[in-house]
Amino acid sequence: MTEPIVEQACAGTADFVDAAVAGIGLVPLFQPIVTLCDGKTVGYEALARWPSLAHLRPSVVFERAAASGRLGQLDRACTSAALSAALQAGLGPDQFLMINCEPGTAQLRCGDDELMERARNELRLVFEITERSLLRHPKALLQKVAAMRSDRFAVALDDVGANPASLALLDVLAPDVIKLDIDLVQSRLSDRGARTCAGVLAHRERTGAVILAEGVETDAHLERALAVGATLGQGFRFGAAAPLSPGTPSSWSLPAGLRRQQSIAGSPFDVVRHHSPVRTARRSTVLALSHHVESLASPAFDPPILLSALQHRKHFTETTRDRYRKLAERSVLVAVFGEMLPRDLGRGVRSVPLDSADPLGNEWTVIALGPHISAALIAREQPGSTGRNGDREFDMVLTYDRKLVTAAARALMYRLT
Repeated sequence: MTEPIVEQACAGTADFVDAAVAGIGLVPLFQPIVTLCDGKTVGYEALARWPSLAHLRPSVVFERAAASGRLGQLDRACTSAALSAALQAGLGPDQFLMINCEPGTAQLRCGDDELMERARNELRLVFEITERSLLRHPKALLQKVAAMRSDRFAVALDDVGANPASLALLDVLAPDVIKLDIDLVQSRLSDRGARTCAGVLAHRERTGAVILAEGVETDAHLERALAVGATLGQGFRFGAAAPLSPGTPSSWSLPAGLRRQQSIAGSPFDVVRHHSPVRTARRSTVLALSHHVESLASPAFDPPILLSALQHRKHFTETTRDRYRKLAERSVLVAVFGEMLPRDLGRGVRSVPLDSADPLGNEWTVIALGPHISAALIAREQPGSTGRNGDREFDMVLTYDRKLVTAAARALMYRLT
């Protein structure tokens, strides 16, 4: 039965959607997640629905919330509704609960919310970062993931393959669970889909992350899900979203070694200098090696994230600008850091001006990180040293170690507000 308050609030289309954004009529439904080897239910995904507003698609509600600056409010309402329903239904720690959350909103912390604290003690939570606007606010995203891990929650990344950003961010976010986009399971595997699956499998091999396939409805879908490395699945074959009524628990746990804390502090040079050989090099050598790292990004099928700290605007020449613009046409993120940089560096190239007192201004860094590429040239200028022939000298690290490159990339991305 339609709630009277909904009828009153929704006289027009805008009011109708605004009522939903405010949480009116919000009811969480829960779709089973199973182990693909035997079909046993080991968890549930909470999905925000408005049953009394049947014609309203959830995506419309979230789009309205984002446009009106209320996405955080809606995110918290969905989380609270899911936790309350799960606790009321008696879902225990033997089965996990996966809850969607927006990448740019603040995480609801256990210390600030009694319901979240209770849920941490009584449930096994996995927070699933949606693919919407993953790179709009990188610092907020990294802070959110850090907060989740600090509160001892697992992290999942949604719809990997639908948006190139999700694949490019696998190492940076290091999710415990990777959810494959539905097209990778239901559609003929294209060249791009095959590259996505290869990138996901490579990441799983490096980290032990769990792969979950959604949209499993037929035997063919199940066969594909298993073929691309999924061990968990959800879809109509195993059950539609419905009110939660947990059955006989089937215990399942994330592999040991996941849920690691990840540092996002410090400069790239501070991150790598104690873990890789540091050499002394003149500017000409640093320049040549930085061009080498940039060149690795150009021919890639799945262009990596490219992050560059070039000290000062004068080092970002027109030739460099043209090169970065071309890279930005295909890459999900190209960012340049430097003193006195103009705000506009060209379409797709993010400019991050540095204050003259910023220690990063002494570093020369070029990082390329993606599903198939990992390389970084990281150098710090020696104070007061001009070297032979008046050339500047640097302490320099060139590394292809994915863990080091990823940590250095996080340090720069944390500055992208």
